[in-house]
Amino acid sequence: MRFLQVYARVLGLLRAEAKVAVALAIANLAIAGFQFLEPMLFGWVIDLLSRSASLPRNALWTQATQLLGAWAGVGLSSIGAGILVALCADRLAHRRRLDVMGRFHAHVLSLPLAFHGASHTGHVMRVLHGGSEVLFGLWLDFFREQLSACLAVIVLLPLTLLLNWRLGVVLVVLVVAFTTMTTFVIRRTEAKQQLAERQHNELAASVQDSLTNVAVVQSFGMHQDERRRFGEMAARLVATQFPVLGWWAFATVMGRAASTCAVFAIIVVGTLLHVEGKADVGEVVSFMGLATLLIGRLESTMWFIARLLSRVPMLDEYFRMLDTRSSVPEAPDACSLPVTSGEVCFENVCFAYPTGEPVLRGVDFAARRGSCVALVGQTGAGKSTTMNLLQRMWDPREGHITIDGHDLRDVTLESLHHSIGVVFQDSMLFNRTIRDNLRVGRPDATQAEIEAACRMAEAHDFIVRQPEGYDTMVGERGTTLSGGQKQRLAIARALLKNPPILILDEATSALDAATEAKLSKALRVLMAGRTTFVIAHRLSTIRDADEILVFDNGRIAERGCFEDLLLRNGLFAELVASQLTPAESAAALAAVPRILAEAAD
Repeated sequence: MRFLQVYARVLGLLRAEAKVAVALAIANLAIAGFQFLEPMLFGWVIDLLSRSASLPRNALWTQATQLLGAWAGVGLSSIGAGILVALCADRLAHRRRLDVMGRFHAHVLSLPLAFHGASHTGHVMRVLHGGSEVLFGLWLDFFREQLSACLAVIVLLPLTLLLNWRLGVVLVVLVVAFTTMTTFVIRRTEAKQQLAERQHNELAASVQDSLTNVAVVQSFGMHQDERRRFGEMAARLVATQFPVLGWWAFATVMGRAASTCAVFAIIVVGTLLHVEGKADVGEVVSFMGLATLLIGRLESTMWFIARLLSRVPMLDEYFRMLDTRSSVPEAPDACSLPVTSGEVCFENVCFAYPTGEPVLRGVDFAARRGSCVALVGQTGAGKSTTMNLLQRMWDPREGHITIDGHDLRDVTLESLHHSIGVVFQDSMLFNRTIRDNLRVGRPDATQAEIEAACRMAEAHDFIVRQPEGYDTMVGERGTTLSGGQKQRLAIARALLKNPPILILDEATSALDAATEAKLSKALRVLMAGRTTFVIAHRLSTIRDADEILVFDNGRIAERGCFEDLLLRNGLFAELVASQLTPAESAAALAAVPRILAEAAD
């Protein structure tokens, strides 16, 4: 069965603490043995009492003392082993839960944009928390209850056949019947439960989606629509889940009926055997206790299986994400990127997303050290994709991308990302302090260095006006700050990182004209001596670029400096004209000869 395969993998995650797991297994075996002995001791005491009239008083007292002493010793030993198991199992489960959460978190962070673009953040978070909680519960339940139950059935049940094989057969029949019934219920409910768990995931993702976009919900008056959507999804979930609950309720009733039948069968068979002299009273009492013990254990195991079955879809999803391999794998012999000059070359690069049409076709250019290359074009022309390839968020289908002659596929991702600084159009701040956000690219930066970068980015003044200065929390995605403030922090963050290669993705789009003019000085300082790529829709911001690449439908349609491209009166000139009034466009074209003449002088 599928759930057994999943459970085997769950237990396999304990391999890192094999010694502790083995010690717990031995302790559980001891507990199972002690629990097996208790009904036997009780039966021996009853048997002794039934013969008390025929025994001398001293002999009776001696045997009774020995049995009661042994019973007390077994009871105390069982309690001690139980305490050991409880303490060690709790600590083991907590350690392993934190470990698997850390591994999952690190693994998901390492996956490329292809994975995150196809996966809802709310779903990933639910799998992270839900999967780790399920693993924690299974490990704890395994060591506290299920392992001793399995050992009792597998190891100790056969021993009852040695004590009295006729009564032992009754217990074996009970276990076989119980196992058959549970297997039947599992087969009837497994598919339905997996469907119900998927619907749980869809419901959670829908709620996450509406909460993330609460501003849209409120602005468009979508309260009733969202409530109706939730109700419809909940109704489908109930319709799927209720039949499963019905089958397990049936299993519960049948389990209790089996308990009654088993005890009754032991009494009937034991009475007949006692009449024929094939079993004494103590044996009958012992087997009644063993039957009660086994039934309790089997009921516990049945509910454990039911819980496991309901969690298999969550664990499947957890392991599926954990097994997801990166679409930009690091080569086994990848080396650290030794950036010397920062020269970037794209050589006949072609790219298409996995489920789409080609986005880039034959992109070919080189950016020298210290040069500024601007990428312009209509939305969807391929500008951002080109820069994503430079950061190796994807790999090109054809062609090569190199930095100082090193193919990006041959260097470690960590060294590549350390060599590139990015100022995003969306500032993407963490829900942490301003200082923590600034130190993202350089954790060891001093306060003096932080403040120097913020002054250059025109951010220091607004930061010190915050309630706690640099220790102010910025809220989720920086919600407590304005768009311009977030953008200035993003620029300061890049200044502090001081990378050899810089990408400015609409870096001043959220700033007013006055602040943008002030920041242009800081950006020029930031760009000095390093290779810079500027993605811009506001074409006035790229006048000083050394080369402008005009993208159109995934190709570089034009390239050159600002004035040269205007003179060609091609695609770039059309883009400029679309952002200027006719009078401004004419004035810009008229000024080109003068600008060229001044440059020649």
